[in-house]
Amino acid sequence: MEKVVPSARDAVADITDGSTLAVGGFGLCGIPDALIAAIGAGGATNLEVFSNNCGVDDYGLGILLSAGRIRRVTASYVGENQEFARQYLAGELEVELTPQGTLAERLRAGGAGIPAFFTPAGVGTPISDGGLPWRYGSDGSVACPLRGRPGNSPVGHMPSKSPSPPTSPWCTPRSGTPREIWCSTRQR
Repeated sequence: MEKVVPSARDAVADITDGSTLAVGGFGLCGIPDALIAAIGAGGATNLEVFSNNCGVDDYGLGILLSAGRIRRVTASYVGENQEFARQYLAGELEVELTPQGTLAERLRAGGAGIPAFFTPAGVGTPISDGGLPWRYGSDGSVACPLRGRPGNSPVGHMPSKSPSPPTSPWCTPRSGTPREIWCSTRQR
């Protein structure tokens, strides 16, 4: 099966409403910006995103966020994105914050078919009690509450599996699956 495509638009053509995306990069470095722009040019909405962060107001995933195309974000850092904070506090965006290593392991475990795993990361912090509310109501009430966990036991996590990781067309081996760490989409 040939997996090399001629353009970013072709690479994201099968991303539809409600798709789950694992987006590579760290901060604004190494993000698949051409693929994000191609998704933005398409019509997909109600996206669930797993990424280190959600970009800034007008760059990276912030482009899709500002356009109201992202429904849920699982990230380890929310950064300086003011639109992210506004949507979260207004109840327009569901957010799950998770430690960086746990986020990486959730993606790895999901890809490997591991049904669950435990980690001591987050024990004794709000993460062990479920983290922050995932979503607020438009009136400021908690619409999607914490997911409680018992005491000081290791924190249990379900894996995260994304069938549609934005990868660079030239960073995907011709005969294999996309790399676990996705490359920047700048032109060679």
